[in-house]
Amino acid sequence: MVFEVMKVPTTPFEGQKPGTSGLRKKVKVFVQPHYLQNFVQATFNALTPEKVKGATLVVSGDGRYFSKDAVQIIIKMSAANGVRCVWVGQNGLLSTPAVSAVIRERVGADGSKATGAFILTASHNPGGPNEDFGIKYNMENGGPAPEALTDKIFENTKTIKEYLIADELREVDISTIGVTNFSGPDGPFDVEVFDSASDYVKLMKSIFDFELIRKLLSSPKFTFCYDALHGVAGAYANRIFVEELGAQQSSLLNCTPKEDFGGGHPDPNLTYAKELVERMGLGKSNSGVEPPEFGAAADGDADRNMILGKRFFVTPSDSVAIIAANAVGAIPYFSSGLKGVARSMPTSAALDVVAKSLNLKFFEVPTGWKFFGNLMDAGQCSICGEESFGTGSDHIREKDGIWAVLAWLSILAYKNKDNINGDKLVTVEDIVRQHWATYGRHYYTRYDYENVDAGGAKDLMANMVKMMSSLDEVNTIVKGARSDVSKVVNADEFEYKDPVDGSVSKHQGIRFLFEDGSRLVFRLSGTGSEGATIRLYIEQYEKDPSKIGRDSQEALAPLVSP
Repeated sequence: MVFEVMKVPTTPFEGQKPGTSGLRKKVKVFVQPHYLQNFVQATFNALTPEKVKGATLVVSGDGRYFSKDAVQIIIKMSAANGVRCVWVGQNGLLSTPAVSAVIRERVGADGSKATGAFILTASHNPGGPNEDFGIKYNMENGGPAPEALTDKIFENTKTIKEYLIADELREVDISTIGVTNFSGPDGPFDVEVFDSASDYVKLMKSIFDFELIRKLLSSPKFTFCYDALHGVAGAYANRIFVEELGAQQSSLLNCTPKEDFGGGHPDPNLTYAKELVERMGLGKSNSGVEPPEFGAAADGDADRNMILGKRFFVTPSDSVAIIAANAVGAIPYFSSGLKGVARSMPTSAALDVVAKSLNLKFFEVPTGWKFFGNLMDAGQCSICGEESFGTGSDHIREKDGIWAVLAWLSILAYKNKDNINGDKLVTVEDIVRQHWATYGRHYYTRYDYENVDAGGAKDLMANMVKMMSSLDEVNTIVKGARSDVSKVVNADEFEYKDPVDGSVSKHQGIRFLFEDGSRLVFRLSGTGSEGATIRLYIEQYEKDPSKIGRDSQEALAPLVSP
């Protein structure tokens, strides 16, 4: 079929600046005339010509409401802008980590590789006609667009006057694997629909010892449960956990991807993963059924994860530290050693202690995966993590929820390799408690104040910046509230100079550091679709072996209670 290019007059819009997480708004915003088209054209205009003309792009996402319409729009605009080929995951489904893997690993029949991707996701936010939609652009390294590009996209959205689209291009059947060919003014244009899981599964099998994990899952003493929360992880769960690793089909919960995530909130935490939490024995009800030994959940686009043991929750901060501490022995990909480790600033310092003990390079970066990506591209970081249930490694340039689950299964399999038929397996709780005994425990919690007035939130942060100049006044306030709280000895507004590209990121959060190692961190978050979110992080380090088994609420009470 031959198509023509249309130039559609449009008016600028000034949406939110797209960051690492992309542009997120309610569906009702994205379905406005020209809104999505303006953003896509602003992105094409921000890219260098060689990354558009004759290029191969990936277009897919987590399958949320409006995704299928958006895929067709972006295909038509890609054709009009001179793109040579668009790769689409079957049914428009690709997890965010799988997109990164496809960019980095997949080679087309003609030898081509993708130069970037439009990812359609609002991550862990709800989906549906009245809920959230999002779009972001990832680069040729598989990672999120850098700030220089997102700034350019944002400026373009404020001045755009027209966009290009092949509006009469017939819609592509994205439910069927195959190639659809078109012809246009710039020559051939192809759309290839491919299996969503194959490239990603191949990569995972090159990283982990699937045979060793299979032996663990085949043990009658080991039980397993995985909850995809009706997100895109369901497109991978059956292939990896059932077909490749031999788990029972009944081990999978909510693994059918749905446009509205089954009416739930696809955020893998103790609040929203209710069915998994109950099954793992951490809910309020007591069914009398013995919980599985291991449980895990994913968010909407499968880049976040939650790890649970039987009646036991693993904090994300502990999770990345434990993976790093055990990676070299348990995961073949890391057998030659770790290049370095990194965490986001609000994440607890559990990883710092591991890095110091193992003499590893360590980096503390602002929130946002692009900072980890720079370190990885420079060969300085192997494993990294954020407290917001994100963990990953340098196999791709995004956080990776299924990778984190396989890492934990690898550690469990390694710890039990000589004991599969023994009386008792080493459990998730055993591994965590042994880690605390070795490295100390970082008691940690986070409070979110969501959809608050954006102006008021900025005023609050500005007021705390002023407070930093007078620690005596801060300590007077602290002691007036709780006399048993340690003294504040330092306060700052976190600023990061990237050791790779020299860029400086300012105003990344406000830290109050206490004499006993405790921390209070305040940060404005940009992951919501409207309003502002203030996050408060509270941390207390304890290395006394007699005190590492306390309940978190008890240990943190002096810092939490008024």
